[in-house]
Amino acid sequence: MEVDPAPPAVATPMEVDENVAPAAIVAAPNPLSGEHVWELPNFSSLSGKHLSEPFEIGGYSWQLMVYPQGNNRSDAMALYLAVAEEEQAAFGLQRSATFKLALLSSVEGGDLAKEASHIFTGRETDWGFTTFINFPDLRDPARGFLADDTLRVKVNVEVKPPEDVGYDSRKETGFVGLKNQGATCYMNSLLQTLFNINAFRRAVYHMPTSEDSDPASSMPLALQSVFYKLQFTAGPVSTKDLTSSFGWDTADAFQQHDVQELELILYDALENKMKDTRVEGMINKLFQGHKDNYVECIDVDFKSTNKEPFIDVQLLVQGCKDIYASFDKYCEVETLDGDNKYQAEGHGLQDAKKGTLFDEFPPVLQLHLMRFSYDYMKDMMTKINDRYEFYDVIDLGRDGGKYLSGSADRSKCNRYKLLAVMVHSGGVHGGHYYAYIRPDGKQWLKFDDERVEKADDQKAVEANWGGDGDDRPAAGGFGNFRLARNANAYMLVYVRESEWDSVMCRVDKQDISAHVRARLQTEQEDKEKRKKEKAEAHLYSLVRVATDADLVTQIGTSRHFDLVDHEQVKTFKMSKKAPFSELQRLVAEEMGVPVEQQRFWKWSQRQNGTYRPASVLKPEGPDTPISSIKETAVNRNMRPGVMATLNLFLETPDAATGQLPPLRPNLDLMLFFKQYCPTGEHPNLKYAGRAIVAKDTKVKELFEDLRKRGGLESKAALEVYEEIKFEPNVMVEKMTATQSLAAQQLEDGDILVFQQQLKGSEAAAAGVQHATAKEFMEWVRNRQLVTFRPLEDGQGDEGVLELELLKSDTYDNVSTALAAKLGLDHPLKLRLTAQNPLTQMPRPHAIRHRQFDCLQDMLKAGPAAQSSTLYYEVIDLPLPEFENLLSFKIAYHNSKLEEVSQHSLRIQRAATVGDMLEELRRLLPEDAEAKEKPLRLLEVYQWKIWQLFDPRLRVESIGDNTWHLRVEAVPEDQADLDQPGVQHVHCLQVTEDGSNSNQRPFAFSDPFIMRLAPEETVGQLRDRVQRMLGIPDEEFEGSWKPVLCTFGGVEPLGDDVVVASRLDANPRLYGHQERNCIGFVHDNKNPRRTHAHLNSRLAAWQGQEKQLRIRG
Repeated sequence: MEVDPAPPAVATPMEVDENVAPAAIVAAPNPLSGEHVWELPNFSSLSGKHLSEPFEIGGYSWQLMVYPQGNNRSDAMALYLAVAEEEQAAFGLQRSATFKLALLSSVEGGDLAKEASHIFTGRETDWGFTTFINFPDLRDPARGFLADDTLRVKVNVEVKPPEDVGYDSRKETGFVGLKNQGATCYMNSLLQTLFNINAFRRAVYHMPTSEDSDPASSMPLALQSVFYKLQFTAGPVSTKDLTSSFGWDTADAFQQHDVQELELILYDALENKMKDTRVEGMINKLFQGHKDNYVECIDVDFKSTNKEPFIDVQLLVQGCKDIYASFDKYCEVETLDGDNKYQAEGHGLQDAKKGTLFDEFPPVLQLHLMRFSYDYMKDMMTKINDRYEFYDVIDLGRDGGKYLSGSADRSKCNRYKLLAVMVHSGGVHGGHYYAYIRPDGKQWLKFDDERVEKADDQKAVEANWGGDGDDRPAAGGFGNFRLARNANAYMLVYVRESEWDSVMCRVDKQDISAHVRARLQTEQEDKEKRKKEKAEAHLYSLVRVATDADLVTQIGTSRHFDLVDHEQVKTFKMSKKAPFSELQRLVAEEMGVPVEQQRFWKWSQRQNGTYRPASVLKPEGPDTPISSIKETAVNRNMRPGVMATLNLFLETPDAATGQLPPLRPNLDLMLFFKQYCPTGEHPNLKYAGRAIVAKDTKVKELFEDLRKRGGLESKAALEVYEEIKFEPNVMVEKMTATQSLAAQQLEDGDILVFQQQLKGSEAAAAGVQHATAKEFMEWVRNRQLVTFRPLEDGQGDEGVLELELLKSDTYDNVSTALAAKLGLDHPLKLRLTAQNPLTQMPRPHAIRHRQFDCLQDMLKAGPAAQSSTLYYEVIDLPLPEFENLLSFKIAYHNSKLEEVSQHSLRIQRAATVGDMLEELRRLLPEDAEAKEKPLRLLEVYQWKIWQLFDPRLRVESIGDNTWHLRVEAVPEDQADLDQPGVQHVHCLQVTEDGSNSNQRPFAFSDPFIMRLAPEETVGQLRDRVQRMLGIPDEEFEGSWKPVLCTFGGVEPLGDDVVVASRLDANPRLYGHQERNCIGFVHDNKNPRRTHAHLNSRLAAWQGQEKQLRIRG
């Protein structure tokens, strides 16, 4: 494999930590690095591939590999570093290293070396240089590489954790990134911007904090910690303590919010924390400006002025070419006259001028570009991706200070230099935030979560203006069609040029309190220690030694199946090279078991998933290295940075004899015993010891010993079970008392569970819930604690219940238990909804009655991790009946297109639309004009008729994801629209939106259907529309201009155009179809009217965004 040496990186100096020990102190040898020299005599006669003997560096075995006559090329020698052949087949092979290969020369200073880094895996076990040296250079005597025809190769290897091999933001840029917790990119871009406003960073450092505070509960300390780590540490910084101090949970971390909203909330929280401290008022000092809102009468001498502070300026993007056009719009003068005159105190109603001017701009000017707005025409939120120019330097004192109020200090320079550009990439319903910042005022850097990289001026500024992209689709696409850029500037941060040096002041460690420095220095040292341990993990093994004492502690409390949790037992960290005798010595010293009384058993992972002691450990001798002791199963921890584990069971002497019992190979077994006690208030399982037993022993021959172990009467009847497995289902089988252990296929490490036998009558009399060990263990395996929350208030505490159920319970079982707790009159008058574990909020669709087989599947309703929460809502019908009904919200409109009433309707899924219309007829107001007329049902989307429903259509085909449903009377002249040859047209009401840069008409009010007469012209249709809607001549004339609305745009129509000639051929009456429509352009007199109150298309669920708050 060819590797070209990478060009040297341009390093940016880091600030030096004064606490680091001086270089004069000799560092300890690095166990992860080393060198090896390989000599190849008679090199000129060698051909093919040659491997060195294996050598060990950094805890791994390596080999050098050379092709003396070239590898797939004949002009150069190839040289590689390879994983030793004996280790190449290792499971989960992955090791990272930087290495330097060198040819040693007999000429002083003539060595040839090349460096590389690589992650070695099972697929890439070697790495190096196919063209290490050209043959003429290799054979040139003056170069000295083949003295006495012997080639000498030297390799230096340093093993590294995998993450150390990739891109290093600190090394490349001098800055590091922030880790994304799920959807916190908006917060990361804001934090990086604020960190790089140095005066703000210093103010944060100067906030007083307590030495005993926890960063997870102290916002100032958490923010200081984040900023300190951004300034002084080497890798990406976590924000978990900071978000915890905000009072956020996992759901908040996966909920994306608006960066400007967070900015204002964060400033408010910091202002409160800064009160009565030396940095009180710093937020306002940096970011707050003032503006004058004024109203000045035209005909009388009266002026009203209101001075208002601002933290940021919200600038219009739509309809504005650049940042200056936005300021022009912001300061635009509005005339108040006619019906909108101003009530001037002492002068009555007066014509007046109204506007806003700036009294004072702050040192740091934050501009929020309004790229998101509610489009009342489209009845939806939209993102404005229009081209919008902003500049490296802006002058807000331009044109004689036209943005400044009369009281503004015009001697103050209002030239601003761009510091940061926060970018939003995506659309209304999601996207990604990142930031371009130039901390030194020269070099732009892109801060994108964990990664920081250099960027040029074009990428930071012009590329974020928005508008059309530069890249056209591939040939054969859409000609000159260009895609709009959905990544564009969302917030801009400018710094006043005259105050740049004070805002971007130097900030060093002396600005942060000593106790905070000490705490963070300790954290950093701990992190470096963990990093070193991770890097050296493959040099060690964790030997985990379980004993009877561990089984006594765990069985029946934290563990019921198998024997022990090895995470909770005595653990020894040992070098893989350490001899077995060292383990014996440590066990004797720390566990009090003399070496001669130790017998170790190796554990084995069985095919059924259980994990048991399976064989006695018999090392070849006391000097046998730990690394040579392998478990029967494949080691479970083969990942880089994770120490290998060796699990052992320590068998200790019998209490009675003080000696280890004899163990006859192939004749004896080691069995473990558990006792089940079914009676009493709480049935329980406990560990009852172990024994070495002959294989030919009958089960009944164990009874006497088991009674003694269990403290039972000498004649108590026993039942004995074998615990076979517990995944995916519990298998606990009753043993046959008269058969031998061998006949019942028992082996080392098997578990027998015994109990006093209970007859049915005895169990009932004693109130025993689980009469047998088998029943009890099945119950333990299947029990599940479930939290039930009311759906309408899923985040509150009212109505929250907890029930212990079984994972195998059906929907009916779960609903019955919850209904009993709630006191409902029917066990199935409940509808349940699963939780999304990532957002900790309800999923958008309820669980259907027969959707899942059991509770476990209900809690796993989705690809994410299992939750333990369900949401409930009480319904008025049993769920099976409820699910056979569909619910709709429908608006009734009269013949003038006016909305008269709204109706909620539930109807059987099997019903037709015709049945639905008859049900609706009963609900209409008594005076409704449609009460006795034929009805029809339409779906309206974005003020266009999406479809007209066929009365014969089954209601279930409509579903519950419709937009706005409208019912109306069928006009008399349209009763036969479904007949062949009868023509119709969809008509729209549209307006030209002046704020829209494209000046394209948009539909804005209720659409309608018109019957067409043969050869009917646009003018004739227009006259009929006026009569139908009852529009006065003075309003209609000069307005209601006809246009043809198509997928590609709009086209004006003359009155003499035959309507049918511009429509689609054979348009369908029923169902959805993209079609040409006739639009009528007129003024929108109700611009904020929407269908939001009737949209059932998951709007409620999509609107469940948690409110952004900082509670810390």
